[in-house]
Amino acid sequence: MDDRAFTKLTDYLAKIPSVSGSIGHGTSDGGNWWVKFTIDIDHPQAWNTVQELGYVLNYLSLDERLPTVFMPTSPPPYMNESAREFLTWVIESTDPNFRPGTCADWLEGRLPSPVDDLSQWPDPDE
Repeated sequence: MDDRAFTKLTDYLAKIPSVSGSIGHGTSDGGNWWVKFTIDIDHPQAWNTVQELGYVLNYLSLDERLPTVFMPTSPPPYMNESAREFLTWVIESTDPNFRPGTCADWLEGRLPSPVDDLSQWPDPDE
């Protein structure tokens, strides 16, 4: 899978207000793919972002889940000083036929819209 296969998903993720920095991506030997990114935990929408992504990517339907997993990832805690600096998030596919662009379509259809408009996100203080 070449870089262009990831463009729609990485461009979409980059629009989420609390997502910061670069977004990495790749494939495993079995053809499954992954994207890795950082959520600014100081951003007011950080935990709403985690909740939204976790819901869509992990538990959208109990009977027919998407072939994806959304989870935190980190180097060993004893090798770094703070989760604030080293905690990242990854979306992994569990089926090589489920493409990154299709994942972007699912997110776009279920996350606040437009995703980069903070007024569309829930008030984090409520």
